[in-house]
Amino acid sequence: MESNCVPRLELETVWGFNGHVPSGLRVHPDKEHLIYPLGSTIILKRIKDGKQDFLHGHTNNVSCVSVSKSGSYIASGQVNFMGFKAVVIIWDYAQRTVYAQLQLHKAKVEAVDFSPDDRYLVSLGGQDDDSIVVWNVETKQAVCGSPASANSTGHCLTVQYSNTDSNVFVSAGSGTLRVWELDLLNRKIKATDCQTGKLKRIVKCIEISEDDQFIYCGTTTGDIMKINMKTRLLASCGPVKAKYSLGVSILRILKSGNLLVGSGCGTFTVCCADNFKPLKEVQLDKAVTSIALRGEAQQFFVGTEAAQMYRFGYDDFKAELISSSHSRAVNGAAMCFGTSELFATCSEEDIRVWHVDRPKELLRITVPNMTCTSLDFMTDGHSIISAWNDGKIRVFAPESGRLMLIIHNAHKTGVTAIAGTRDCKKIISGGGEGQVRVWELQPHGHRLLETLKGHKATVACIKIRGDDKECVSASCEGACIIWDIVRFVSLQMVIANTLFKTVCYHPDINQIITSGTDRKVVYWDAYDGSAIRELEGSQSGAVNGMHISHDGRHFVTGGDDKLVKVWDYMDGVITHIGTAHGGSVTSIKICSNNRTLISTSADGAIIRWRFPHPSTS
Repeated sequence: MESNCVPRLELETVWGFNGHVPSGLRVHPDKEHLIYPLGSTIILKRIKDGKQDFLHGHTNNVSCVSVSKSGSYIASGQVNFMGFKAVVIIWDYAQRTVYAQLQLHKAKVEAVDFSPDDRYLVSLGGQDDDSIVVWNVETKQAVCGSPASANSTGHCLTVQYSNTDSNVFVSAGSGTLRVWELDLLNRKIKATDCQTGKLKRIVKCIEISEDDQFIYCGTTTGDIMKINMKTRLLASCGPVKAKYSLGVSILRILKSGNLLVGSGCGTFTVCCADNFKPLKEVQLDKAVTSIALRGEAQQFFVGTEAAQMYRFGYDDFKAELISSSHSRAVNGAAMCFGTSELFATCSEEDIRVWHVDRPKELLRITVPNMTCTSLDFMTDGHSIISAWNDGKIRVFAPESGRLMLIIHNAHKTGVTAIAGTRDCKKIISGGGEGQVRVWELQPHGHRLLETLKGHKATVACIKIRGDDKECVSASCEGACIIWDIVRFVSLQMVIANTLFKTVCYHPDINQIITSGTDRKVVYWDAYDGSAIRELEGSQSGAVNGMHISHDGRHFVTGGDDKLVKVWDYMDGVITHIGTAHGGSVTSIKICSNNRTLISTSADGAIIRWRFPHPSTS
């Protein structure tokens, strides 16, 4: 059913960037493309018009990225589960295909870098592996390897090749800073420790000067060490007084010799390479994790931990935000009723409103230290209703983000599901304790109409029938209950051996469909609660999100297998599959015009697809 003969969904746009990957944002030597990771995917984005290409091949989140000096190759490493090998992939840039898969490291690949002539790739394993391996790019074989650091020091965090010598590279980390020389004849690498005297530092990043004379090391204590590469001795360390708060996270050297410095507190600075005196400075929201130079460094790009990308000009040194996205898992998505132009998503502490055609956020609503678990647009488009883990329901204006209403103590153990009626007069909410509550919205407030008790575990999803007379709630205990929300009684219950994740009403037929951790999609008769049909929704992992088209002819699913699937409702077969997500799909929605499909995932990605079955009307 999920074979290669099933047509692929046409991917249109991806919102997202994993800003937690050190030096994850790169500019290709052609100066036309940005390269960056998102989940298990590498994205190539054309700077001029935003057109995107995607490199798929990793089975888990990408942990490091490097681009060869010629631009012919991209290398990326990933994390994996304990006890499993973590792969390094070399990509052919021109063909956009996998050139080689290299497997020696355990659990995680910490860093990769190419030699200046593209002949070799050096890779560094994570803390559980702590080995360095040199690979021959042409033969796709390992040349040699060695433990990354001595037993008396901590683990290694980063590695970088020399700019002029393909036999020399540098590694650094917790109490370790080494210059390595490749002995190709004997297939060995020999390490020489750099002498830093009494200075004991954890080095997070290194940058080697263009002539290979000096190594600059950014440390967790907020200073920069300058090491003479030939003598392996400490040349200087600074700044002495105004150290960078929360450490130096990224360094880049400009053609002028000055240093670009990014810190853990979001400070981004140009400083003198001799005395580390700041020359220009700007404050960003979150930790700077990437700096990518474009051409002669008159323009450069900066990536932050909060999944933001900025463009800078060297002369004015002003930050232009070119991309922003969720830095954590997206918990839910909602389409604005009656229009296919706006949608909203929610994550840890914010709600964001997006325009379908432009990958830029229109509005961000932030509630610090709280998590938004679910959201919905009221059908008149005048408000966004949202569920929060602090037990409150918050209603916001979608244009200004103004808080219009807050319902305190809506559910004791957090609000987990929410939906609004078509007449915009009621909100139905579900909580962690298993209760379903019906709220009436009033001109200057709200009142609780009824508490519906029937579930014994968290309510995962609530959907309201089109006539506003019934709703269905799905719970993690394995029960779905259909409620009469006029008389406030339960009409029917369906039970399955699963943790229900989502439920939908069919718009024309008196049926509901459910999905959950048993990987099944089940059709139920809403009158008598009998199972009508059972489909294999996924071959691996739970089905987390589901939505039925407005004409009822098709529905879509997404789950832990990272696949987006379009189904024919009557035939019960998959018509199209989408394969771009790098994390578990968390929610999925079809626009009201049946032309666009929006899916979100646990890696913070939002993806827009072309829906393959547009309405005939």
